Order: sequence, then C-alpha cells, then structure tokens
Amino acid sequence: MRSILMFAAVAALYSSPSMSQSPAAPSVSNTAPWDQAFLPPAPAWDGASRALLRDASDPWVTDFERDPEHDFSPDYADTRAWFDRLDAASDLIRIEQFGVSPEGRPIYAVIASKDGATFDPSKPVLLAQAGIHPGEIDGKDAGMMLLRDMAFGDKGGLLDRVNLILIPILSVDGHERAGAYSRPNQRGPRIQGWRNTATNQNLNRDYVKLDQVEMQAVRGLVLKYRPDLYVDIHVTDGMDYQYDITYGYNGEDGVWSRSPAIAGWLDARFKPGINAALEAQGHIPGELVFGLDESNPRAGLSDGGLGERFSNGWGSAAHVPAILIENHSLKPYEQRVLGTYVFLEEAMTLLAAHGADLRAAITADRALRPAEIPANFVPEDQPSTTRAFKGITYEMYDSPASGQPVVRWLGQPDPELWSLPFFGSKPSLILQRPVAYWIPAYRSDLIERLKMQGIEMETLTAPRTVALDMLRLEDPKLATRANEGHVQASVTTVSVERRERTWPVGSVQVPTDQPLGDIVVLLLEPQSSESFFAWGMVTEVLSRVEYIEPYAIAPLAEAMLAADPALKAEFEAKLAADPVFAADGNARLEWFYERTPFLDDHYRLYPVAREN
Repeated sequence: MRSILMFAAVAALYSSPSMSQSPAAPSVSNTAPWDQAFLPPAPAWDGASRALLRDASDPWVTDFERDPEHDFSPDYADTRAWFDRLDAASDLIRIEQFGVSPEGRPIYAVIASKDGATFDPSKPVLLAQAGIHPGEIDGKDAGMMLLRDMAFGDKGGLLDRVNLILIPILSVDGHERAGAYSRPNQRGPRIQGWRNTATNQNLNRDYVKLDQVEMQAVRGLVLKYRPDLYVDIHVTDGMDYQYDITYGYNGEDGVWSRSPAIAGWLDARFKPGINAALEAQGHIPGELVFGLDESNPRAGLSDGGLGERFSNGWGSAAHVPAILIENHSLKPYEQRVLGTYVFLEEAMTLLAAHGADLRAAITADRALRPAEIPANFVPEDQPSTTRAFKGITYEMYDSPASGQPVVRWLGQPDPELWSLPFFGSKPSLILQRPVAYWIPAYRSDLIERLKMQGIEMETLTAPRTVALDMLRLEDPKLATRANEGHVQASVTTVSVERRERTWPVGSVQVPTDQPLGDIVVLLLEPQSSESFFAWGMVTEVLSRVEYIEPYAIAPLAEAMLAADPALKAEFEAKLAADPVFAADGNARLEWFYERTPFLDDHYRLYPVAREN
C-alpha cells in the first residue's frame, strides 16, 4: 500500500490544472487518483465530427456524451440497460444473446435492421465488433451513438440497403475487470477494462484454434449471419504519430493475400471512401503499421504479421472481408470514438453502394483451391517499399531511471513528411494441399473445433479400411513457457509413411475442396504455426511407451552389428563424427533400440492422416 500511495503522490506532482480529472458519470466512483501526465501531450484537435455529439439534456444521450470531457465509458450493466431501453423504444433495434462468458455474463449483439427478425438476403451485412480487448472500447460508445441516430435521428436511411450487427462488448468479463490502471499507454477512457478474459486468455489470438467460449460464440454468430464485412475495433500501443484512426487488412496495396479479390475491392472501393469520409470530418486516417524500434522512430515500419490467429489473417483465410481498426492510443478518447462513428457510418454507405461487387469478390475467393498454401509468415529481410509517414516531433533524452536514452514525444505534428522503410511479411513454409485429412474418432475435440469453424466433413458410420499417408515427427520441440494456456510445440521435419489401417466409427474425412480448405490445411498440418499440434494439442504422440534394459539391448546390438555390415558402417561413421555420442553408452544403446521392431510404433506418429 505504501508504494501505491507514494506513486500517486509523485504522479500528482506532475499534474497540471489543464489536465485535471473530469467529473465521473453518476454511476462511477472508481476514478484515477492522478491523471496520466506522464503520457506525451496530445496535438490539439477540433474535428467537424464533434457535431455528432448530443447535449447532456437529450433523452437519448449516451454516458460517453454526457461526460463533460467525453472521457467515460459505461460499465456492462449500464450499457445493457441503455440498449434495452433503445430496443424497447425502436422497431429497428433488437438484442440477440449469442453466448455466455466464463463468469456467466450474457454476450450479446445489437442488431439494426428494417427487415424484422429475418434479414433480407439481398442486403449486405456489416458486423462491427468492439471490446475483444475491453480496454480498447471505442467501438462500443461509437456504436451506441450510431444506433441511436439510426433509431431516433437522421441516420435511419442507412438501413434501407444495409443491416448492422454491433457486438458492443465481446470480452464481457474482461470489461468488468475495470479500473483506472488497466492501460498505462492509453489516453482514456479514464476507467478501462482488462485486456484478457476471466480465464486470462487473449481472445485476439483465438480466431483459428477456437479455445475460448467467447470466440466459439462469435464464430457461430458469423456463420449464422454471414456478414459481408467484419470490422474488429482496437486501440494501439507503441509509437506516437499524427494519425488518429488507422486500419488495415491482409492484401492491402496489392500484396499477396489468401483472398485477392476481396483485397482488391477493399483497395479500390473501401479505402478511398473511408479515408475521404474521415478527412472530411477532421480525422487523419492511416494504414495499419507498427514501428520496428521503439528507441528509433525512424528505423522503419512493419505490417505486424499476417497470422490467422488474428482477425485480419483469419478473415483472409476464411474469405470474410475483415478490417482491423487500431485507433491511436495517445489521441483523446473523444477523438477516437467520433472517428470510429464516422468509419462505421461510411462503411455502411459503401456497402450500400458497392455491396454487390464485394459479394462477387467473396464468391471468387471462396472458389479458390491453391495447390500450395504459404504459411508461417515472418518479417521480410529487406524493406519491400518506402512509405510516407506523418510523424510527431520527438527528442532523445538520457533517462536517469533507465540509464539509457529514451524517446520523448513532443506532441507537435512534424512539418516534414517522413520517408520510412516498410517491411512486409513472407512465408517461411509452403504446404501442399492434399485431397483430404482423416482424424480418428478419439480426437473428437479436434473434430468439434473444425465443426465450429463451419468446416465440412464426412463422419464414418461404419469402420473403413484405407491406405493413407501418416506423418512421423522427426524433430519435435516443446516450448519452455506457456502461451495462451498452452505449452506450444513445433516441428520442422516430417517423414511420410504409407499405412493401411481401419478407421473406427466416428472418425472423419475432411476434404480440402471447400471454401475453408486453406484453414483445414493450416490447422491439420503439424508444421503450420497455427495448427492444433503447434498449439500443444497433440502432444500425446511425444510420449514413448515401453523401453529396453541395457542387459537386453547390448547383446541384441552386437548381434545386429554382426549380421548387418551396412548398419555397422553407419554406426562407426556416427562414432567418428560425434565424440559426445561416442562417449555416451546410453545414447549408443538407444541408437540401436531405435532400429529394432521393439520401438513404440506410434512414437511421434501424428494421428491425423493425409489422403493424396
């Protein structure tokens, strides 16, 4: 307690009247004892989108708007109560529960439509998701305003040709682990939710493996409504810059994508319209980028990776147009929320105007069946291009706390347009597409995860004997620490063994000739970094059963040497080349045991088979 009080007292010394804590909304008492004066100053902003705010006296004002400094976001109960009131008052709004959190809270979506309970299939659907990281909750407050304005304002025409589904809070348990100390690198709201769930999981790593009930639920919602555009709303960490609303998608600017037609539509139709709308309302949109070196802001930028565990990577592989928004954490909460409102409104406008073209692109990408599937993306060794970048002025100073130079951002737009090298991503593995995979019935857990993805398969109703390719894991390794509740595994080399076996009732054949075939390959090839094996779900094959005593293997090994000149030559070469091995009697005997039929035949034999 003494250290906390001391920290608050020291922080108060750096507080200024101009940055004093604003009054809390009526239902909140947990306010920060100090303001975040240690953060860099925010550039002045007075965008035209401020006209979207309603006065505190308005009967449909949100808690965010009612707050004098627009730096407040309501808790779960108050948010739900506001939406319930909106639902009761408007025929355009309905609430749908689609899951339950680990702590028992309903996970719900708010749907805006003029179609009633059943959507008109000719209308595009926008799914906007907020609060997968609950501290990054801009989309919830922006969505509340937009839904209100469609129900009781001048935005109802947006629903003539488009339907909207808003998930205001996906990680509802993390949202309620709220406080003033959740996100030290972010400017507002002053009370923020926690990044991880009640089970300490980061949902934004779970799009493919589907570990968590929250992500299983949202995948079910996606399969039910088949949104034409999926917008995943976050807030950044990292470097300072002028942009307040940044966003991106796999395949941006013509680079490689698993969904090239979708990426082309987003490049040609979506991005120009969104950028123009944001700029017209006083915002500065930018492409989603990440700094390479926090101690050198001009070192360059990267795309942050293209992994399928994230929404943008999953969307590309599942052929669901997916936008990842990263609002800038150092911009005031008001500015970020209003920019998100403009983004969502314009996204609906663009879907109304060009939704048919987007659906044609989705259909084209869902028909793709590439023979080779790039995987395991890593940063490029050399920059692929140079990007113009709107930076913020900064200086380096010698920090007595760290004992080394640290960046100090000065809060002023740099009049010089920076030119920074941009490093994209490249695959480090190319996987071949088989005809199908076979999964034994006893791995019903893996089968269920595939079904939750919407993947098609045949379930055996009678035993079937078939010759297939089985994989032997030659060099598996386990991670030294846990990640997202798993001890991960890796393998770089596999050998193929043709085996005939009888697959029992309940086993499944999973064809890759389906729209989600790329995801099938990425999940079931053990070398893939997104696979079930990589997430440590198939480690039972790394345990060897049975062994042989030295008194038994030693005479057997000597007989093997006498009977097989080729084996003897191989053993002698191993002794000559590996002195450590030569000096280790147990290793030498193990070498022979591995070449006998007594060795566990299923050791390192991956249970999922390929059909080629």
